[in-house]
Amino acid sequence: MLTIYDLKPKFQDLLRPIVKKLAHENITPNQVTVAAMLLSLCCGVFIYFSHTLVWTLLALPIILFLRMALNAIDGMLAREHDQQTKKGAMLNEMTDVMADVVMYLPLAYVAGVSPSLLVAFVTVGIFTEMAGVVAQTLTAKRRYDGPMGKSDRAFVISLLAILLSFELINITWTSLYLSTATLLGLLTLYRRMNRGHQLEKQ
Repeated sequence: MLTIYDLKPKFQDLLRPIVKKLAHENITPNQVTVAAMLLSLCCGVFIYFSHTLVWTLLALPIILFLRMALNAIDGMLAREHDQQTKKGAMLNEMTDVMADVVMYLPLAYVAGVSPSLLVAFVTVGIFTEMAGVVAQTLTAKRRYDGPMGKSDRAFVISLLAILLSFELINITWTSLYLSTATLLGLLTLYRRMNRGHQLEKQ
């Protein structure tokens, strides 16, 4: 099933010159991972304390894009410049989930957003990433099945932030939007668990 994750190779090609420069400057993957987490935390704090301001919502898609770039960069630094470590792998997985939480949950304080539906969306996202990691312990292969992977969730939230900032979506449509995204997340969770289980039996 096609997801935004499938565009990752082309995105990495664009980032490779930056990765080479960072490697030359002795920047480690873990430093990039921590930087991405701090950026996410700052974004969440800004949204929480200024949830009625349009510019904070419009900043969210930009910061999410930067976070995706940093996430790609730390992986490329690790793989392509012989810096892979177990500590780095754990840090990467944990900070990805934590970044989702600190960036997405503050939207619950934005007018028109159902806190319970947003929490459900974030929770399913956490379970989805957990399923991908658990599959790796069984089959030695991390699952990235869609249709609602990490990059797709970032796109969904970015689009929601834009719609909210320009008041192009009301409470009813916001609830339907988040409900649909959550259902797609549950489908993703099922596919990752099912596929990981099937491969484990082979």
